[in-house]
Amino acid sequence: MSDQVTISIWLFFLLVAIAVWAILDRVLIPSTRWFLRRRINRVIDEISLRLDIEIKPFQITKRNVLIDRLVYDPQVVRAIQQQATERECPREVVQAEVVSYAKEIVPSFNAYLYFRLGYWLAKKIARLLYRVRIGLAENQEFDGIAPDATVVFVMNHRSNMDYILVAFLAAEKAALSYAVGEWAKVWPLQTLIRAMGAYFVRRKSGNPLYRRVLERYINMATKEGVCQAVFPEGGLSRDGRLRPPKLGIFDYMLRNYEPHRDRDIVFIPVGINYDRTLEDRSLLRTLDPEAPPQKRLVRNQDHPGLYLARGGFDDSQPLAALRVCLR
Repeated sequence: MSDQVTISIWLFFLLVAIAVWAILDRVLIPSTRWFLRRRINRVIDEISLRLDIEIKPFQITKRNVLIDRLVYDPQVVRAIQQQATERECPREVVQAEVVSYAKEIVPSFNAYLYFRLGYWLAKKIARLLYRVRIGLAENQEFDGIAPDATVVFVMNHRSNMDYILVAFLAAEKAALSYAVGEWAKVWPLQTLIRAMGAYFVRRKSGNPLYRRVLERYINMATKEGVCQAVFPEGGLSRDGRLRPPKLGIFDYMLRNYEPHRDRDIVFIPVGINYDRTLEDRSLLRTLDPEAPPQKRLVRNQDHPGLYLARGGFDDSQPLAALRVCLR
């Protein structure tokens, strides 16, 4: 019984790794999930008392459940079968594409991050950069909105700060879900955006299968009463005037809508304006086809640690017009 047993060092580390994984899987991870879920439920119970538009069960449903619900939606299933027939490929291949689209679109709303971290950050950033002023009209009309109605805020788009301002200003009344372009699909920003309830949109995608999946998600969220914010212009205004609207999202919301059976959809116009936006110069440059190129940093071949700013002046001039040392 006292004899020693010798094992290889790789086997020892393998056994240690298995033991650590077993402890994490059986003890630490479940207890951590329980703790986080308890905090989230406490936040939901707290904010439900002050929100004018309550958080819908659809928003706090597990993301994997929503993805499965979207993938196996009858209209999506028919689109999968049609695409498989037209492309003469196995149905499983097309369904895998749909699963990837659903994972890209469906958010993972986290009430704790939204109302604790997200609201705090949005408030600090908004008040740091701007003096925010709010004007409210026809407040009595807002009070008359049915509690189970789907509220959609329709807004002009002046700056990328719109997302932060709207989230900050509406957090006392509702948790908003809005569409975000592909520019935000970078880690870890995309994880935070999904946790804030936003969903990603490929704005210029002509893929009919992707469009069907996006349509069904928006239609599903609208029927479930999720409060949404929509920028119908689809992009930033270059000159401050409204751009021609893109009605695709509204079409998805109202497709197959039955007034006598479905909940009401209430559209609330919101106007956003700035004395000056962060993107003023870059937006105005796009209006002038003869504008010089924007400045960019160019590595100095003689001194690798030295970067030279180039652009915005005659390129025939020496690069030494402006020098920035980065080490």
